[in-house]
Amino acid sequence: MNPTGWDLFLSSLWPIIGGAIAGTIPLAVVSFVIGLAIAVVIALMRLSKVRAVSAVAGVYISIVRGTPLLVQLFVIFYGLPSIGVVIPPWPSAVVAFSINVGGYAAEVIRAAILSVPKGQWEAAYMIGMSHGRALTRIILPQAARVSVPPLSNTFISLVKDTSLASLILVTDLFRQAQKVAAFSQEFMLLYLEAALVYWVICLVLSSGQGLLEKRLDRYVAH
Repeated sequence: MNPTGWDLFLSSLWPIIGGAIAGTIPLAVVSFVIGLAIAVVIALMRLSKVRAVSAVAGVYISIVRGTPLLVQLFVIFYGLPSIGVVIPPWPSAVVAFSINVGGYAAEVIRAAILSVPKGQWEAAYMIGMSHGRALTRIILPQAARVSVPPLSNTFISLVKDTSLASLILVTDLFRQAQKVAAFSQEFMLLYLEAALVYWVICLVLSSGQGLLEKRLDRYVAH
């Protein structure tokens, strides 16, 4: 790399990292938390004995998993204004990503709940717990341990997917790289730099995931 390229790399590094800190990471965290709340509700609906409730949740999951995230994002940001609903870029991204996470994470949570032995339910009922109390105190905590690895992978994927938000003018890591690239005309360098920053973030998250799994594994009987 020539000095000019190296100087550009260094000078653009902080704006790109700043975009990650101020845009990408908050967007991913907020969307994941809201999406996780949606996922729990949808998972419980899927497990409902009321067919209509289970069917509604099934349709939601099918639509989310059967349509591209980019299309979902565009429907919310560009499509809704045509019916009078205008949502600013950042909230639009949060809504789209949260809905998407909710659809994918719901099946993870549902499978985790089903993996808890039925004896746990029976034991909870024997000591006088209601269905709701047994679910929140006994079942969901055990399901949480099982769901950590796939949910962690979902979050890591979400961090990368937030780059799509740049298409609706959300200022994030990739949007900052686009701005510098457009000014300097060094597209290859800047896009590779953005890829490097995404990679480092995902490496850190993967390491954190591994530590969390080891910590939780201490509480699981073998």
